[in-house]
Amino acid sequence: MRTTTTIAAIAAATTLLLAGCGGEEAADSEASSSLSMSDPWVKSADDGMTAAFGELANDGDDDVTVVAVTSPASPMIELHETVDDGSGEMTMREIEGGFVIPAGESMTLEPGGNHIMLMDLTGPIAAGDEVTFTLELSDGSTLDVEAPAKDYAGANENYEEGETDHDMGDMS
Repeated sequence: MRTTTTIAAIAAATTLLLAGCGGEEAADSEASSSLSMSDPWVKSADDGMTAAFGELANDGDDDVTVVAVTSPASPMIELHETVDDGSGEMTMREIEGGFVIPAGESMTLEPGGNHIMLMDLTGPIAAGDEVTFTLELSDGSTLDVEAPAKDYAGANENYEEGETDHDMGDMS
């Protein structure tokens, strides 16, 4: 009887010890990276598409790449850059490979420049609304962001020819 009780106690202790280790591994793999976002905001829009802006800062020792963004506000989100189309017109296009933020540096997401494009909005985004989105990084970590929506008359760039057939909605 004593041997059975001892074996059961050892088995229970081992199970608890292993469960504790597993929890630490799971927490480590989900830990946020060295990326932060300051002053995030989203352009208000009634429908169609809009964009999110802010300052991405990498306080780490390694480059960080934002590869995707998800949000309840939009089923389709792209990372965009704005470039001169050769005729002096600024056009936006999806950036290949995502946004790379070098170690110790930052990247500004701004109207007329790099930005996060939210398309096929699930509903209106009014000035004052809070829009949540999650940045997904190449190392598997994520960064959750809450951004206020505000009225803004700019950010009316065109798409590069052949890039998309999405409705531009209230982007103009």
